[in-house]
Amino acid sequence: MVENLIVEAHRPGRIEVICGSMFSGKTEELIRRMKRAKFAKQKVEIFKPAIDTRYSEEDVVSHDQNSIHSTPIDASGAILLLASDIDVVGIDEAQFLDDNLVDVCNELANRGIRVIIAGLDMDFKGVPFGPIPALCAIADEVTKVHAICVKCGALAYVSHRLVADEHRVMLGEQSEYEPLCRACYQKALKEEKK
Repeated sequence: MVENLIVEAHRPGRIEVICGSMFSGKTEELIRRMKRAKFAKQKVEIFKPAIDTRYSEEDVVSHDQNSIHSTPIDASGAILLLASDIDVVGIDEAQFLDDNLVDVCNELANRGIRVIIAGLDMDFKGVPFGPIPALCAIADEVTKVHAICVKCGALAYVSHRLVADEHRVMLGEQSEYEPLCRACYQKALKEEKK
């Protein structure tokens, strides 16, 4: 156990991406990794987009109500200013941040900081979302997590929007979105066209 903590505390800079659909446990995994880093006596800071106020204006909160304090930001460049003397940087809901996030994460990792990013890899139309695809390309490690399709129980592929709203960014929960596998998503799209 002590050996694992020593390895955890002396990691070189790296980028880890946790991606998947809504309700797949991305934020839960981010919180778990951040708490583990704190346990290893590392200095941690977690950031989230200021627009994400679903559960809390300041805390990152999972759907299961686990939480960790965070710093809301409007632009990814703020992370560079606020992450001095930090060992591990966490970023939740990264799909809502600007494309400069890729450069910010690279700079942090090159400084020797471990960067853990959680976000949706696709929007409700199944289109790659925000900076997440580019972050997956430069990441040292990518963890794709899956929700369970609410129609058939298979692994979910996408977050299907249940309400009529064509805006790409729409914060929501189970009344606005449902996780669906590829087959059930295609069926839902056909039914919506009728």
